[in-house]
Amino acid sequence: MKKVLICDDEPHILESVAYVARRQGYTVLTAENGDEAVRLAKAEQPGLVLLDLNMPIKSGYQACEEIKSDPNLRGTYVIMLTAKGQESDRARGEAAGADEYITKPFSPRKLSQRMAEILGE
Repeated sequence: MKKVLICDDEPHILESVAYVARRQGYTVLTAENGDEAVRLAKAEQPGLVLLDLNMPIKSGYQACEEIKSDPNLRGTYVIMLTAKGQESDRARGEAAGADEYITKPFSPRKLSQRMAEILGE
């Protein structure tokens, strides 16, 4: 079964994204800060990581850089989820290694479609 790691410090967003992923039959892992996300990614090796940018301990940028620099996680697809839609934020996310950038609020249906496309279902 394919694993999706969702990291957000806002419980309602964490739960709504987790709901979308579970409904598609994915194993869902959740983290509330960037440090926890990196640890879980290394331990569980999910196929997809959804990272909020602004989180305690480690930002989404820092977590993304650590995940992408780990040889065992290079193939992991990382989507940055953020309320910040500025081009500078997008460029910083790309520099950190993010594969994609989705601005909040987002459509659960579109997110569901992207998960299926990325994870090959």
